[in-house]
Amino acid sequence: MRGREWAAGERFSLADCGAAPFLFYADWTHRIAPEFAQVLAYRKRLLARPSFARAVEEARPYRHYFPPGALDRD
Repeated sequence: MRGREWAAGERFSLADCGAAPFLFYADWTHRIAPEFAQVLAYRKRLLARPSFARAVEEARPYRHYFPPGALDRD
């Protein structure tokens, strides 16, 4: 991720659409460690993207279906 804004370069792409849900839930099941600063920054950019932020917001009522239990953080 070093030197790139998005997974495949400077433009948001299908690669980001695929990575976003995995990074979102991966951080819930196993907190992304601070030494992975590039991954954390990328996840933060994804959460700030309006389309992904909307998907996260609209899914809030269904978080209780997440098998390990939903967290109150994004």
